[in-house]
Amino acid sequence: MSYVRILVHTVWTTKNRLPYLNDNIREDVIQHIRKNAAIKKIYIDHINGEKEHIHALISLSKNQSIAEIMQYLKGESSFWINKQQKTKVKFEWQDDYYGVSIGISQLEILREYIRNQVFHHRKTSFEDELDLLIREYGLEKNWD
Repeated sequence: MSYVRILVHTVWTTKNRLPYLNDNIREDVIQHIRKNAAIKKIYIDHINGEKEHIHALISLSKNQSIAEIMQYLKGESSFWINKQQKTKVKFEWQDDYYGVSIGISQLEILREYIRNQVFHHRKTSFEDELDLLIREYGLEKNWD
């Protein structure tokens, strides 16, 4: 039997970073993503977001890739949002996403960070947050 625990902090945004995920629909979208992830055996440890983006802490199994998981989460949820007419115009996620592995020692800090997204963004813009994450992990910025 294999024992695997790969923790990945993911962030994805609405197309053109438009603020579609207002307070009226954000919780519905998050609950839908969580429910459908469980059906596909995708374990979401924590998930939250703001008007134009979602953060999720995902635990990958030995048979999962981040690309497949992100394609499923984003594709299925955008289909559901449009089918349920949660927005007045066609909803889309940005093609790209942010994903970085984290260590067990970072787990509680990241969980708290994800839980407190609304509070966090009262004082920090998404652009500033993204720049900080990219610098912190030494990633190339290749988002639109």
